[in-house]
Amino acid sequence: MLFTSYEFLGFIIVLFLLYYLVPKGLQWMLLLAAGYVFYAAADPRYLLYILATTVTVYLVARVIERNQERQTLYLREHKSEMSREEKKSYKESRHKVRFRWLLLGLLFNLGILATVKYANFFISNVNGIMGAFGGTSRLSFVTLALPMGISFYTFQALGYLIDVYRGTVPAEKNFFKLALFVSFFPQLIQGPISRFDDLSKTLYEKHGFEWRTVSFGLQRMLWGYFKKMVIADRILTGLSCIIDAPEQYHGAYAFVGMLFYTIELYADFTGGIDITIGIAQVLGIRLQENFERPYFSKSLKEYWRRWHITMGTWFKDYIFYPISVCRPMQKFSRFSRAHMGKEIGKRLPVYLSSFVVWFATGFWHGASWNFVVWGLLNWLVLMVSEEFEPLYERFHKSFRFSNTRLYSIFQVGRTFLLISVLKMFDCYSDVATTFRMFGSMFTADNWNALWDGSLLDLGITAADYGILAVGTAVLLFVGLLQRSGSVREKAAARPYPVRAAMWFVLFLSVLIFGAYGIGYDASQFIYNRF
Repeated sequence: MLFTSYEFLGFIIVLFLLYYLVPKGLQWMLLLAAGYVFYAAADPRYLLYILATTVTVYLVARVIERNQERQTLYLREHKSEMSREEKKSYKESRHKVRFRWLLLGLLFNLGILATVKYANFFISNVNGIMGAFGGTSRLSFVTLALPMGISFYTFQALGYLIDVYRGTVPAEKNFFKLALFVSFFPQLIQGPISRFDDLSKTLYEKHGFEWRTVSFGLQRMLWGYFKKMVIADRILTGLSCIIDAPEQYHGAYAFVGMLFYTIELYADFTGGIDITIGIAQVLGIRLQENFERPYFSKSLKEYWRRWHITMGTWFKDYIFYPISVCRPMQKFSRFSRAHMGKEIGKRLPVYLSSFVVWFATGFWHGASWNFVVWGLLNWLVLMVSEEFEPLYERFHKSFRFSNTRLYSIFQVGRTFLLISVLKMFDCYSDVATTFRMFGSMFTADNWNALWDGSLLDLGITAADYGILAVGTAVLLFVGLLQRSGSVREKAAARPYPVRAAMWFVLFLSVLIFGAYGIGYDASQFIYNRF
């Protein structure tokens, strides 16, 4: 069931009604059943995968916690009998046992993810290498179901497992409650990637009907549908035309496609997150925000603090920091300082850890070298910017204009273009085509297409461009308003006729200007494939 399908709208209407009619103690059970119905509607085979993750993570977390409890009890009972060295040795042996169990849980679930998502990518590359060296044999591709949102629920479940191992959250003793945490249906499609200690605070609580909470949730959903259906799905027509025929649509068209995709991705992804958070809010459940006006960023570093926030913090907490402080990295750091100087030795471990994170980030997004290159280019720009940070500081101190509003606008525009260029790797089929299309923007002589009416041949009419222009302007205006607080809070402070009219106009905009068309078939959210 797509969020934009009639079936889904019927599904959540029934769920909302039942949720506030059933006894409050059964609400979380209803959500668990709804999650499995939602997932089974996509493909019943997907249930096997999410159940395998839930069962293994539940069991491993319980074993790790029991091991820790036994250690604590043993040390308490034999405190007076053991020397400091014996206590240390005992703790280390117990820690190794817990680590082995953690490793087993991680490898099993990451193995599932790697098999269903990356097996054919690996096979394709092996076949390519064998062909390059004259080999004639080829490995056969495998046919496996790729469960919807497997990267999201796998990372969420493994984050919980690592937190139990670290002792920051207790292992959930109720299997079905953990199953709800893993399968909470609004975030199955595209996140956000929740932490157990955060989501569990409201996920299992009893929720009474509160009109303000429900209405705010419905408003958030409506705003998400506006982004998705009025902007993202409308611009998708022209974008598809450009990227599906790169030999025909290059130069100026590649530039337009680059901007189209940057706008489309934002409207699609943030629209989906708005719907997700809105659904959860109607149910009285709080999800983490995943975006903070990312296109107002003045640098790539700031952008990544504002874009897909829960993914970024997951990679930082569970990959970057562990790699940074692990023993091999500490040894490498000491070696670097001793043989390459203090400054270089200080930087290399950080840059190496960041390299691993960005390689993993790119690979997480898709089984394609496009995403790997995209991730590594982000890493390169960020590391170069980090090296030039002292120079930037001197520049801002020396030139007053760099502290003006006009220069801030320049920084935002520069960052937006940089982000748009990097996102081209998400559009085209391979790395070579992406570089060729980027280069064509500087070599092709078809820039007259921007004003001679050629853009009307992309399947987008003049009326569509008008709607897109107004819709994008509304996005910009709302983003500016959000700098000083929630737009919904501001609207709630207005007289009832004013705010009712505002939300009714937004509803009519989705109803009238949503990209339906003849034989309407709602397009999938971009991040569903991850």
